[in-house]
Parts: sequence; structure tokens; C-alpha cells
Amino acid sequence: MSVLPLKCRRYLTERGITYVEIEDGPQKGVILHNFQLPPGQFDAVAASILILLPAGYPDNPPDMFYALPWLRLVTSNGYPKAADCPIMFSGQSWQRWSRHNNAWRPGVDGIWTMIKRIETALQEAA
Repeated sequence: MSVLPLKCRRYLTERGITYVEIEDGPQKGVILHNFQLPPGQFDAVAASILILLPAGYPDNPPDMFYALPWLRLVTSNGYPKAADCPIMFSGQSWQRWSRHNNAWRPGVDGIWTMIKRIETALQEAA
């Protein structure tokens, strides 16, 4: 089963990112396994990151992303801002990172754009 376009799968493979494409009822997503976190910022060094793909992806943008395990900031032992709500997907309770995307460019952006947004959000969380 494939939920990502070929160019997105190719990008993940070329970058060496371990991933799985998954459907949970009507929802489709991709889980990035062992996604490295900014050193010293969180109570984990890596996490699984879930990106839910909307109907019409890649012309329609993914909105938020989700983490397992739930990530806490080292400095405060608290959750990052707007990252304290659960979402159930594939039988697991994921940590929702509410980071909205208003600058998606249909026909240009893809999974690489979302990964850059995730990396930026994780870096800026502290």
C-alpha cells in the first residue's frame, strides 16, 4: 500500500529516513521512525513522527504533526507550547504538535517541506 507519491517516497529513501505508510480507517499517514531530535532539548533523543496526509495530498498540505513518545522539554519538564493534546491513530495515543501551515505551494511542496517544518518546530520548541 502506498499513500505517498513516488517523488516523496524517493526523497525519504534518498535521505535515509526510515518510514512506513499507513492507513487507519479513512486517515492516511506516514510515520517517520527514529527521527532525530535536537540534542539536549527533549527527554528523548529520537521519536516516531506521524504526518497525516489530507485528501488531495500533495496539492493539499498536511497541517500538524504528531510524536511518539510524547516529548517533554528538558529545561522545564513540561510539554512544548501547543503540544499537549492526544490524537488516536493506529491504536496509539500520539502527541499532537499544533503547527499550522499557511504557505503550502501546490505542485512545488511535498514531504520535504513538511520535514523542514517539523525540524524547525522542534528546534524552536525550547
